[in-house]
Amino acid sequence: MFEIFEAYITSIAHFTRDELALMRSLATEKKLRRKQFLLQEGDVCRYKTFISKGLLRTYLLKEDGTEYIMRFACENAWCIDHESYNNQTPSRYNIDALEDTELVLWKKENFDRLLETIPTFKMLSDKIKEISHDANHERILMNISFTSEEKYQHFIESFPNVFPRVPLHMVASYLGVSRETLSRIRHAQLKQQKDDN
Repeated sequence: MFEIFEAYITSIAHFTRDELALMRSLATEKKLRRKQFLLQEGDVCRYKTFISKGLLRTYLLKEDGTEYIMRFACENAWCIDHESYNNQTPSRYNIDALEDTELVLWKKENFDRLLETIPTFKMLSDKIKEISHDANHERILMNISFTSEEKYQHFIESFPNVFPRVPLHMVASYLGVSRETLSRIRHAQLKQQKDDN
């Protein structure tokens, strides 16, 4: 699992053998089975998590049982509840595995040590935070200004590795549309593709 993280991180920036050894020594590897939780509402997010293999979702569960999916994360992505992690407060979210998943995790104090010790790692972490921040702004813009059809098309184009692996009702939840609306959009697109051929 760490080897996948190492390949990912060294493809982006240069790290010495000693720096990589320190990253490895402070890391923990974990496997989740499908439907197993990484984080549950009310628990504190204590780990920075890298996905070596598999797929996670972050969602909010309302009292009536309705799920609001905030994010999907797959291979070579980080998954964390930033608010809970940064403030060490109970999370409002659940993070679970949608398929068998392999993770590399660092406790907050160990990750902070890496940031203090390895300047290149700190720069990379800051860049990843910027990308995440930009993605959140894009998501807000999409939710307030895109039509349902545009949201669906944006999801397919933005997450081609996720779309085939996620049930449609979860895609609908992520997009903030009903299952019926999503079915209608998909049917119309399939009909259009058939007519074009």
